[in-house]
Amino acid sequence: MAERGPETPIELIEGVYRTLDERVGAFRERLGRPLTLSEKILANHLDDPDTEVERGVSYVDFRPDRVAMQDATAQMAWLQFQTAGLSEVAVPTTTHCDHLIQAREDGKKDLLAALDNNEEVYEFLESVSARYGAGFWKPGSGIIHQVVLENYAFPGGMMIGTDSHTPNGGGLGMIAIGVGGADAVDVMTGFPWNVRWPKLIGIHLTGALSGWSAPKDVILKVAEILTVKGGTGAIVEYFGPGANSLSATGKATICNMGAEIGATTSVFGYDDAMARYLKSTGREATADAANQVAHHLRSDDEVLEDPGRFFDQVIEIDLSTLRPHINGPHTPDLAREVSALGAEAEANGWPLEISAALIGSCTNSSYEDITRAASIARQAAAEGLRARTKLMITPGSEQVRATIERDGLLADFEALGATVLANACGPCIGQWDRSEEEGHTPGETNVIVTSYNRNFPKRNDGDGATLAFVTSPETVMALALSGRVDFDPLSDSLTTDDGREVRLDVPVGIELPPQGFDEGESGFVAPPEDGSDVEVIVSPTSDRLQLLEPFPAWDGKDFENLPILVKAQGKFTTDHISMAGPWLRYRGHLENISGNLYLGAVSAFNEGIVGMGKNQLTGERQSFPDIAKAYHEAGVPWAAIGDENMGEGSSREHAAMEPRFRGCVLILARSFARIHETNLKKQGIVPLTFADPADYDRIGEDDRLGTEGLADLAPGQPVTVTVTTPDGEQWSFEGNHTFSDDQIGWFKAGSALAVIRRQVER
Repeated sequence: MAERGPETPIELIEGVYRTLDERVGAFRERLGRPLTLSEKILANHLDDPDTEVERGVSYVDFRPDRVAMQDATAQMAWLQFQTAGLSEVAVPTTTHCDHLIQAREDGKKDLLAALDNNEEVYEFLESVSARYGAGFWKPGSGIIHQVVLENYAFPGGMMIGTDSHTPNGGGLGMIAIGVGGADAVDVMTGFPWNVRWPKLIGIHLTGALSGWSAPKDVILKVAEILTVKGGTGAIVEYFGPGANSLSATGKATICNMGAEIGATTSVFGYDDAMARYLKSTGREATADAANQVAHHLRSDDEVLEDPGRFFDQVIEIDLSTLRPHINGPHTPDLAREVSALGAEAEANGWPLEISAALIGSCTNSSYEDITRAASIARQAAAEGLRARTKLMITPGSEQVRATIERDGLLADFEALGATVLANACGPCIGQWDRSEEEGHTPGETNVIVTSYNRNFPKRNDGDGATLAFVTSPETVMALALSGRVDFDPLSDSLTTDDGREVRLDVPVGIELPPQGFDEGESGFVAPPEDGSDVEVIVSPTSDRLQLLEPFPAWDGKDFENLPILVKAQGKFTTDHISMAGPWLRYRGHLENISGNLYLGAVSAFNEGIVGMGKNQLTGERQSFPDIAKAYHEAGVPWAAIGDENMGEGSSREHAAMEPRFRGCVLILARSFARIHETNLKKQGIVPLTFADPADYDRIGEDDRLGTEGLADLAPGQPVTVTVTTPDGEQWSFEGNHTFSDDQIGWFKAGSALAVIRRQVER
């Protein structure tokens, strides 16, 4: 189903709405109770409407309406799709070039450098999109989630995207879910998408935001309450009068950062704010169609009146009492009010001075966000204040950039010496070259404040000494003017160069541009009517792209004598497993990117040493990727062990494909993040959690692992894992898994893609 224009066709949307009455009605009757919004959208997208479902238990098949991919993940997804043997994608699909543009100087120069440095990858992505009927968004068009919100998201729809912040689309009432590339390939090839029926967390919002408080503060507070894994396996649904008081883009900010609590996705019910945004972005027909079925695009009245009966957990937040928050460092759930950060920084020995302040990203670059921050910048310039630290602005899309330039908002920032970066992810995902930044010394503890979403060590600039704090754009702007983290914009004053004391005014935002959006320079490229003659070239000597070889099928035997490549202690996110930053250049070359495997892992065996372990073949201390390569070349399968919430963070399937490529067959953890666990299963690895988490501590560096009865692998049945110590002593424990029958088929075939390929060939 080829993508023809830069927005979801109204015919597709109307088709989704036509089935709502019948499917939602039948589902309500079957359950014998009112439905939440999430349940309505899920029911309308079931592959089999009669599927029996149980929250947190049943695996079910869905038919998403579309797929979106960003360039760093799209490379591997397209390489996998090419092996499936189809002539065209089965659902509307788009590829967005936003991750490979590195921030060095300014937007224009950085974009030109990216076009030169990544020419081979961009040509591959554009040609493969054309060949198989997908829409292509050129570099500079904007960040995938902002572009999707402006063009493709629609109330009541379902999409999957190969980026963990795909839930941004929930700001327009869409079930938008981040997945790995193999999941995307399932849908692109016409197969349903399989996932566990989610639990439901309801967040009841009352009151209304005022003063310095922003939508970002809502999700920062939720992250504090639920922590980084409290939303795992659940959809977070926001409702109540407070929800209706938020703009569509404010809702999107909240949904975007739902990835930081591990949620499957987050969503708001359809309301006037969404209709206003749809009309402002040229989608009046979508708003009109949604208005006709508005009763289906929100929870039933009985749910709203008594949510405790229908959600697994309900959280109450009064927006009227919510104060500005700032979260970090090192984890997005370490929260406090902005006013408390100074004292905490002093107590922990963190620097009070801010080395850089960054506004924008897919989370916070809407017109409303920019106008609120710009109102502060405008006042500062008028009062003779200046930024006391490096200030950078990242527009979320070309449409936002062109509009805020036309309306004079970029000039407000530039008057303070701000640098405007490209319409891309940039420092948010590690694409930030600080090597020539004045006053910055790599390895020296420093503080940055951002309106981004994620703040793991090395996440933004590759420097583990950088302490990153996440807050709203307006608070970032205020802190940039102060230059210090012990500044509270609600109560403190700033001093001008001539000695005057100035109190910042409350930020003023404009929900939507009064003159409408300026589309700027269009970056959309539609595929040809027939792409069968388009040549997709991957050079056999390329160091950026590499055609894939299928992973071998399981040999039917239990695992035996597996060395433990890594036992990670503490955080073991996808950034620890497969770093971004400079490694992004190899996202289309599985062998080369495997050179970063586990480089960020903190070893539980060696007093916190990072990225190093013991090669059991030689006894030497080596880097984890070097050990993995040695085991691979020697034909030795191996295992890895993680701590709590292993695979937290980005959706990158490289964190599963790299270990599989290098010979990993078994991964144990105290718990897994949803996307990473699915990615491991998709690639043919067996992920198990310790039935007794204390067994994690008993396993030694020189122990060997095995399994018993793997041939009898079945849903809900634990796997026995054996441990053999160096002196021959043996003990065993139970490992739990979440495999469904279909997913066991993935393991036996060698990967989920092997199953698809087999079915396509029939």
